[in-house]
Amino acid sequence: MKITDVKAVPIRPTIVRVYTDEGVMGIGECSPMNPKVNAHFVNTALKPLIVGENPLEIGKLWNKMTFSTYKLGVQGTQPESIAGVDIALWDILGKVAGLPIHTLLGGCYREKIMMYASIGGGAGMTPEQMVKRVESYLDKGFKAIKIRMDWRANRQDINPAKDMEMFRQVRSLLGDEIPLSFDANNGYSVSTAILQGRKFEDMGIYHYEEPVAQYDYPGIAEVADALDVPVSAGEHEYTRWQFRDLIQQAKVDIIQPDVVKCAGISEMVKIAVLGSTYNKHFLPHQTQPTIGTAANLHICASIVNANRPQEYTGQDSRLDELFKVPLVFEDGHIYVPQKPGLGLELDEGKLDEYIKKA
Repeated sequence: MKITDVKAVPIRPTIVRVYTDEGVMGIGECSPMNPKVNAHFVNTALKPLIVGENPLEIGKLWNKMTFSTYKLGVQGTQPESIAGVDIALWDILGKVAGLPIHTLLGGCYREKIMMYASIGGGAGMTPEQMVKRVESYLDKGFKAIKIRMDWRANRQDINPAKDMEMFRQVRSLLGDEIPLSFDANNGYSVSTAILQGRKFEDMGIYHYEEPVAQYDYPGIAEVADALDVPVSAGEHEYTRWQFRDLIQQAKVDIIQPDVVKCAGISEMVKIAVLGSTYNKHFLPHQTQPTIGTAANLHICASIVNANRPQEYTGQDSRLDELFKVPLVFEDGHIYVPQKPGLGLELDEGKLDEYIKKA
């Protein structure tokens, strides 16, 4: 079997298709952060490296794509683009083997996975507005919630009192039974993060995500050491080597790689093994509700201790219509796909229609 063509289309996110001479086509997805740039990278830098190669030699092709383009940047576009191709290669392998990806990764420990609602925009909301948004997600069936501030590291300690009131009101709405997490999106100084974290602990926070700037490993470690609540980070890391440093230097309790950012399934599985070596919780970052979530489900289903609710932003009808049978969220869970490969079948006709309209 040989790869005959690779096509990446930037429809936000970037969807990647890898074609073979035996008629088996695999689909993948890149991070949505830079769709046109990622698509261009796939089509011009990665495609020439793998056309004519055996798609089943995934590790060999991962190394070829990574180290042939290494000087083009190991953060951002390069691993995000590789992710789209790598996921598509795993999809091909599963289809050829007649097995879902989780079986290829060692087995399925859970047939369905609880998802938590990842609700952003907190920086620009009042506490009351956030409560209304959380209520809308409860109506959709979610049984776990995370509120995100979306500050980023250039907005430090803007209004901690408002944040605390927002958390308090949402906690009051949810009661004690529904897990509630808080994502500071890198928006606190170390001292403020610790003060806020202690108050969050008193109200039963589930996990505390990116409390300080993503590049401040010593600061993250200070926060993690000072608090009992699990501190998480990782969406800004791209390789197993960066996660090694995040674990050893930042001392996070939970690692959060993103399969459409960290160079795909191949690298994310290595990151998961690294995390298990240090006995860390595995809770991936994931905002893409179709291919990205499917890939994430397969990985998490194959890891024995990936038992925390996983991130989900909700179904997107715009993307669902591109698949013959989309993933279905029901009663707070998504069932892990059991068909070969990712378990998603792309409707290429619908995709072509979408591209023409874009």
